[in-house]
Amino acid sequence: MRLQRDKSLLLMVDFQAGLVPVIDGGDQAIAEAHWLYGVADALDIPVWLTEQMPEKLGGTAPALLEARQAPTIWLKQHFGAMEETAFCEALSDSGRQQVVLCGTEAHICVLQTALGLLDEGYAVYWLTEATASRRAEEAVLARERACALGAQAVSADMVAYEWLHRCDTASFSAVHRQFLKPRADRTVRFF
Repeated sequence: MRLQRDKSLLLMVDFQAGLVPVIDGGDQAIAEAHWLYGVADALDIPVWLTEQMPEKLGGTAPALLEARQAPTIWLKQHFGAMEETAFCEALSDSGRQQVVLCGTEAHICVLQTALGLLDEGYAVYWLTEATASRRAEEAVLARERACALGAQAVSADMVAYEWLHRCDTASFSAVHRQFLKPRADRTVRFF
């Protein structure tokens, strides 16, 4: 199933200032998430973030929020966001059925969020290069498990181009100029 703007939501799990420095590939994950956040903003796709125990792990890493519109931030006590009643209700009320998912740690909070989303019938798109753990092998294992259960592994470029769908629109021209063209020479490391 192709990602569609009017059905999508970008969910970034626990990119917290106190956690990111110990994550293998944390800076790359933040950079990729930040880039796709910009594309989502430009296309009016909702962006939600979660934070777990921000009093201990810090709030969302400032680099992720730099030059972006204010996201919706959800505080959570459970590892999986779908265990939080207010979050579940708001997601249901949003009408968005396609969740592009990324964050840290892949094998804990991101995976448990993915499992909860899948249990509730949401289409989950695992943003590979923006999902990381302290140990890279755990991020790979988490992605494999989520995908074996129904999630789909995607890259930020795949998501952006599916959201855009065609190249003869004003939104494509704007996103191409601001995000796609400058990105063309970048190299992305996949897990």
